Amino acid sequence: MAYREVQMWEILNVLRRIGRGESKTAVAQATGHTRKTVRRYVQLAEALGWIAGEHEPDEGLALEVYQATRPGVQTDEPGTAEADLLPHREQITTWLAVDEPGDIALRLTKVHALLERRGVVVSYPSLRRFAIKHCGFKGRRRKLTVRLDEVPPGEVAEVDFGRLGLIEVEPGKRRMVYALIVTLVHSRHQYVHVTHTQDLPALIAGLEDAWEFFGGVVARVIIDNLKAAVTKADRYDPVFSRTFEEYAHYRGFVIDAAVAGSPTHKPHVERAVPYVRDSFFRGETWLSLEHVQREARRWVLEVAGMRVHGTTRKRPREVFETAEMDVLCPLVRERYDPPTWRSNVGIHISHTVSFDRAIYTVPTRYVGTKKPVEIRGDSKLVRIYVGGELVKTHERKPPGGRSIDHADYPKEKAGYTMRDPERMIREAKGRGQHIGVFMERLLEGDFPWASLRQAQALLRLCGKYGAERVDAACRRALAFDVIKVKKVERIIKLAPQPKPPSSTTDDDHGGEVVQLPLRFQRPAGSFTHHPTQPSREGDHEDDRDPPVAQDGTETTAPVGHAGDAARQDRLRPKGEAE
Repeated sequence: MAYREVQMWEILNVLRRIGRGESKTAVAQATGHTRKTVRRYVQLAEALGWIAGEHEPDEGLALEVYQATRPGVQTDEPGTAEADLLPHREQITTWLAVDEPGDIALRLTKVHALLERRGVVVSYPSLRRFAIKHCGFKGRRRKLTVRLDEVPPGEVAEVDFGRLGLIEVEPGKRRMVYALIVTLVHSRHQYVHVTHTQDLPALIAGLEDAWEFFGGVVARVIIDNLKAAVTKADRYDPVFSRTFEEYAHYRGFVIDAAVAGSPTHKPHVERAVPYVRDSFFRGETWLSLEHVQREARRWVLEVAGMRVHGTTRKRPREVFETAEMDVLCPLVRERYDPPTWRSNVGIHISHTVSFDRAIYTVPTRYVGTKKPVEIRGDSKLVRIYVGGELVKTHERKPPGGRSIDHADYPKEKAGYTMRDPERMIREAKGRGQHIGVFMERLLEGDFPWASLRQAQALLRLCGKYGAERVDAACRRALAFDVIKVKKVERIIKLAPQPKPPSSTTDDDHGGEVVQLPLRFQRPAGSFTHHPTQPSREGDHEDDRDPPVAQDGTETTAPVGHAGDAARQDRLRPKGEAE
């Protein structure tokens, strides 16, 4: 006859009936046991000190009787299988032991096969019980778990990606569809965001859609170890990507990464993935990803949200609307624009950095810096950080574009990069009146860029020779309608630079500068068609070339002026007597 396990409460019921005076036959008929079994329970209870009719049997007595009736407890002698295995105890222990780090113990199934080769034939359960009892084998026992208390409303949301299946995006082309499922732990209400990728932009976009769907943000988000969000998975100190940490700070929630390979750390969303796939996605005809998203939103509200949950026995949507919706953190900021970070960026000698194939300028003082350079770019702005400090902000440009701020260049070189004739004319007028007029003449016309280098050279002359000398040279060049910068420089070089007056002269004239008579630099006879008379002795002092005026110009007195005695001697009409 097969053995039937008797429960402790059945033995307690038998003893209570006997204690109330019922016969063993009546008790056997009422409980379904044989009279022999009833008599055995009574004998074991009496052996433990129980007397029928004097006191009521309790659970402790029934438990002792129950333990005494279990198979194998009446004797301490080993069974047949255990007796066969005892001689091989040391060998079994050796097979199951790990002597050195890195060694792998044999599996118990392999030990069972090795024993059969040696002629020891026992069942696998018998070998397992023997190994646990005598060889220190622990086996694969399931860990005990406890159910945590329910979290308060609006505190935790669990997030996970799951694969739904393929849809046809183009004729003959199919793509995989993934679902980002966000489940509110308190109400079990959820949101499903569908996407073709599992990257960081898809994760942030799905969370943003979920917060808009729920009307608020939870305090803590438990995520799986997604490569897009978790740079380094660790049970105690995970490392998150910089962009996702920035997003969590922007929305005001705390990131809590689940332990890698442990689905029990996010059980509420773990079982939601096959539920969404089987109940929503499979068996349907989908036209596009947008079609899947529209139907997913409707399914969450009408089907998943209104079902009776298997654990809470409540409808998730109703619990959310009554207990959780009002306690979520409000959405007080605009939709997050996910950025892209670039580290260890080099600053070119041309004061520029490259980001997504576009060029942006950096202030000149950071060229050649040894500090780390990072770039943060979103859809609108590009921010450049040097040593963690924000040093420049530009508008985002498309690939191949440039964002140039001429203020970033050195002042002495910034003008070379700006094709602005008006700016150069204004700068020239600031150096001198005639320089400004010369610059206007130089840059006039429909194509001023053809003379851009000459304009830059003219401004450099002011720094080389001084604005006063350049202005005088420009005045002379304008008088002869010569608009060439090289000619201006030649005029400056040929005109002797005035020397400061000596200290003796200053003392003789009270510290004043004496203006000498202005005369032509060339001999006066070169201006007449008549032959010039030879000079007399003693006239060599007067024949010397007169000095040029301090402003670099020549006098315009007419030839043979009556007040000039030297010229009267030299410019006599032909045939006139001396």
